[in-house]
Amino acid sequence: MIMVGAMAAVLWGIGTAMRAPYSARLTMLAILLIGVMIVHVILPDGHPLRMATGGDARLWGLIIAFGFVVWGYRKFLGALKRRAAQNETPAAKSDEFTPTELERYARHIVLREVGGMGQRALRDAKILVVGAGGLGSPALQYLAAAGVGTIGVIDDDVVENANLQRQVIHLDRSIGMPKVHSAAEAMKAQNPFTTIRPYQRRLTEEIAVDLFEDYDLILDGTDNFETRYLVNRTAVTRGKPLIAAALTQWEGQISLYDSANGTPCYECVFPTPPDAELVPSCAEAGVIGPLPGVIGSIMAVEAIKQVTGAGQGLGSRLLIYDALYAQTRMIAIKPRSDCATCGGKGLPDLADGP
Repeated sequence: MIMVGAMAAVLWGIGTAMRAPYSARLTMLAILLIGVMIVHVILPDGHPLRMATGGDARLWGLIIAFGFVVWGYRKFLGALKRRAAQNETPAAKSDEFTPTELERYARHIVLREVGGMGQRALRDAKILVVGAGGLGSPALQYLAAAGVGTIGVIDDDVVENANLQRQVIHLDRSIGMPKVHSAAEAMKAQNPFTTIRPYQRRLTEEIAVDLFEDYDLILDGTDNFETRYLVNRTAVTRGKPLIAAALTQWEGQISLYDSANGTPCYECVFPTPPDAELVPSCAEAGVIGPLPGVIGSIMAVEAIKQVTGAGQGLGSRLLIYDALYAQTRMIAIKPRSDCATCGGKGLPDLADGP
């Protein structure tokens, strides 16, 4: 008995160390017990191996039978739970805030610029975040915490160890997990009242238009110019406001691009991508860890202002933050009449003249 118990403990320990599924570890124990039963059936009475493993096959037969009863009971309970879940009717979302929501969002509601109407606008809003990396991490966390009703996040990457220095929405245990699912898990843990839509794929021309159509506001936290220009073109085409930001080393920049409402689009300000050697990636040039948190949080603030109508947004202004020297600059930006994407939609209409 002691020998079998020790072998079972060793097998269970190996399975735990290898992070084998619970079912796989139980299967290893079942194979061990069946092997012991076979030994008792094949070997004669009094054999040393039989004596070392309990001496009587009936004991092991009872243990195996008990195991099957427990397994069958668990399966039966699982089937009942699945049937109950299928028959459940989802509760309709109330127009009124629950007491829990009122307490949770109280600091927003008492703000004159937000109030109950602004918080309701946040709950009704649908915001898409492109990228669940350095900029997307804080933006997603704060949008979920703020009570945005529907948050979409699209990214085709998985969590890597090197991400964790700055991508704070992901945890060490999430390494190897798709970023959108890691982020969705964190957001649901933060705020179960928010609906999360994770899209584990790269944003492409084929899906961008239909995807953007489902959202009121787009946040771009990507790290490559190809995707940035695609996001901008699609936002202009669908008339969606876009909050886009970028980082490098110690510096970040952010603006609101909404050509349908008089601002330049991203391509008005950056008509062509810079040479790759002039703008190295974070992996090549490095980035200070908290910087994405600063700029990503500003993205969330600007998104909340855009939805609630509070204050003055960053439309027609480019904010540049230099963390190394603790300096902030604001640059006025204007539409370009020769912009290939928006055609200078944001330019004032002078057709009627003075």
